[in-house]
Amino acid sequence: MQEDPRKRFGDRLAALRKARGLSQERLSLESGIARSYLGGVERGKRNIALLNICRLADALGVNVAELMTFD
Repeated sequence: MQEDPRKRFGDRLAALRKARGLSQERLSLESGIARSYLGGVERGKRNIALLNICRLADALGVNVAELMTFD
Protein backbone atom coordinates (compact mmCIF):
# COMPACT_ATOMS: atom_id res chain seq x y z
CA MET A 1 0.00 0.00 0.00
CA GLN A 2 1.19 3.50 -0.84
CA GLU A 3 2.20 5.81 1.99
CA ASP A 4 -0.48 8.22 3.25
CA PRO A 5 -0.45 11.38 1.06
CA ARG A 6 -0.65 13.54 4.19
CA LYS A 7 2.65 12.04 5.36
CA ARG A 8 4.22 12.43 1.93
CA PHE A 9 3.12 16.08 1.77
CA GLY A 10 4.42 16.71 5.29
CA ASP A 11 7.80 15.18 4.44
CA ARG A 12 8.03 17.33 1.30
CA LEU A 13 7.05 20.47 3.21
CA ALA A 14 9.63 19.81 5.93
CA ALA A 15 12.35 19.14 3.34
CA LEU A 16 11.65 22.40 1.48
CA ARG A 17 11.46 24.35 4.74
CA LYS A 18 14.77 22.96 5.99
CA ALA A 19 16.46 23.48 2.60
CA ARG A 20 15.62 27.16 2.92
CA GLY A 21 16.95 27.31 6.49
CA LEU A 22 13.56 28.11 8.01
CA SER A 23 12.29 26.96 11.37
CA GLN A 24 8.66 25.95 11.78
CA GLU A 25 8.19 29.15 13.76
CA ARG A 26 9.57 31.32 10.94
CA LEU A 27 7.48 29.56 8.28
CA SER A 28 4.48 29.98 10.54
CA LEU A 29 5.07 33.73 10.71
CA GLU A 30 5.71 34.00 6.96
CA SER A 31 2.61 32.01 5.98
CA GLY A 32 0.16 33.07 8.69
CA ILE A 33 -0.40 29.43 9.68
CA ALA A 34 -0.15 28.45 13.35
CA ARG A 35 3.10 26.69 14.26
CA SER A 36 1.31 23.85 16.06
CA TYR A 37 -0.87 23.24 13.00
CA LEU A 38 2.21 23.36 10.77
CA GLY A 39 3.90 20.75 12.96
CA GLY A 40 0.87 18.49 12.58
CA VAL A 41 0.97 18.91 8.81
CA GLU A 42 4.67 18.00 8.69
CA ARG A 43 3.99 14.87 10.76
CA GLY A 44 1.16 13.87 8.42
CA LYS A 45 -1.47 14.23 11.14
CA ARG A 46 -3.41 17.10 9.58
CA ASN A 47 -5.35 17.25 6.33
CA ILE A 48 -4.31 20.65 4.99
CA ALA A 49 -6.66 22.85 2.97
CA LEU A 50 -5.81 24.08 -0.52
CA LEU A 51 -5.72 27.70 0.63
CA ASN A 52 -3.07 26.82 3.22
CA ILE A 53 -1.06 24.88 0.63
CA CYS A 54 -1.03 28.05 -1.49
CA ARG A 55 0.05 30.15 1.51
CA LEU A 56 2.91 27.77 2.27
CA ALA A 57 4.05 27.71 -1.36
CA ASP A 58 4.12 31.52 -1.39
CA ALA A 59 6.05 31.67 1.89
CA LEU A 60 8.58 29.13 0.61
CA GLY A 61 8.93 30.88 -2.75
CA VAL A 62 7.87 27.83 -4.76
CA ASN A 63 4.89 27.06 -6.94
CA VAL A 64 2.22 24.70 -5.65
CA ALA A 65 3.30 21.98 -8.10
CA GLU A 66 6.78 21.92 -6.56
CA LEU A 67 5.32 21.58 -3.09
CA MET A 68 3.13 18.72 -4.31
CA THR A 69 5.96 16.81 -6.05
CA PHE A 70 6.72 13.71 -3.98
CA ASP A 71 9.75 11.50 -4.50
